[in-house]
Amino acid sequence: MEHADVFLGLHDFLERMRQPSAADFVKAIKSFIVSFSNNAPDPERDGGAVQEFFANMEAAFRAHPLWAGCSDEELESAGEGLEKYVMTKLFARVFASLPEDVKLDDQLSEKMALVQQFIKPENLDIKPAFENETSWLLAQKELQKINMYKAPRDKLVCILNCCKVIGNLLLNASLASKDSPPGADDFLPVLIYVTIKANPPQLHSNLLYIQRFRRQSRLTGEAAYYFTNMLSVESFISNIDAKALSMDESEFERNMEFARTLLSGLSASTQDSGTNYQNHGNQSRSEATKHQKRASNDNNDALLQTAPSLPKYENKNMTLADESLITKVPSLSELENKGANMLLKEDKLNEVFREYPYLFASVGDLTVGDVEDLLNNYKQLVFKYVSLSKGLGVSTKSHPSSSNPPNNVQVHDETTVESASDGGHVDAHEKSEDSNDSSKKEDSSEKVSPDEEKTVESVVPQDETVAPEGGTSVESSD
Repeated sequence: MEHADVFLGLHDFLERMRQPSAADFVKAIKSFIVSFSNNAPDPERDGGAVQEFFANMEAAFRAHPLWAGCSDEELESAGEGLEKYVMTKLFARVFASLPEDVKLDDQLSEKMALVQQFIKPENLDIKPAFENETSWLLAQKELQKINMYKAPRDKLVCILNCCKVIGNLLLNASLASKDSPPGADDFLPVLIYVTIKANPPQLHSNLLYIQRFRRQSRLTGEAAYYFTNMLSVESFISNIDAKALSMDESEFERNMEFARTLLSGLSASTQDSGTNYQNHGNQSRSEATKHQKRASNDNNDALLQTAPSLPKYENKNMTLADESLITKVPSLSELENKGANMLLKEDKLNEVFREYPYLFASVGDLTVGDVEDLLNNYKQLVFKYVSLSKGLGVSTKSHPSSSNPPNNVQVHDETTVESASDGGHVDAHEKSEDSNDSSKKEDSSEKVSPDEEKTVESVVPQDETVAPEGGTSVESSD
């Protein structure tokens, strides 16, 4: 992937468009956007038209006095700026523009949602040495950013960052175990697993968008290799079956049916909960609280009923049989696994969770008035969990805390540049994203001083959001 500073490249491109001598460029860009937008969607024709326009404009840049004496890197940055600006303007017109693409997006997302409920690394023959949840989560996070951006390059960078996290993981694991360097047979299964777990939004449409509108002359080398791997991942997931996951057909179908039951139960309960919130307001929330309290009481009753069957530690006349019972008390993880297996065999799974309405509520369903109920329920849950852990002699310190603050900070830089020639303007807005993930590094060349930001932001009013460049952090670390 090229190492041109795209943010400053776009800034430089827009600054040059302000010059009176750039009037013809500004007019050509505006004319292309307007004429293109007025045509009905035709992916093949649209892709060809955009590629031809980029090629002609970049050739014109090279011959124009505005870029006289510029290096190849500066001309490359101008091309990146042009692509980013034009495709941001055309995004709503060309992205997922056909019903067939939308349908394929939904089918692919549904399949990933089902398979991710039961897939394990061994189903894809991933070596134990390559299993690293921390790195996998980071790779998933990068891939899930793909819909944050509009420019083809920005979306491609999300894929590259995901792949580089995986590549670094495999390389480090191989070095640690003194194995041979990892190859494609090691890389692709991990990428498939990470993608299924991430279930990135509109994956099919995003890949088509990059394929059609990323400047073809720049989709080469490492970028082309990783992108081709992602196309293979899409094909694999679309055609996934029992054989692909090294499963028996009956086991695969049983797992898929369980996943459908689970997801349909959650979906149905979420819809029911949303309807109740809309139609009954506070009365519904009161009923939901009653359901939760009744479930809490039921759980307490169950604990009281089973308690006498457990051996009492304070009984000094404990028999050998009693002692053997104590040593066989299951751990929390064993109880969780047992419960999960029971859920797999549950016929009416949605009814099992119906007593817990907040589980199916979306953010929009909740109000400030629900905070007290949720806090009380949380305290009860923690008390019961700690009490159960103590009763089983299990430490609770190893469980993760939910109080960690978010580690992503996004900075929005928006610019609008007016053409000095005709009173019109070419506008673009940049949004950069900084991450505190330890595996990422920032290229110092991508930073803009406060004075420069003020200069850019003070040009004219802001009006439209354009995809950020945050995904370049891993890419530029090479």
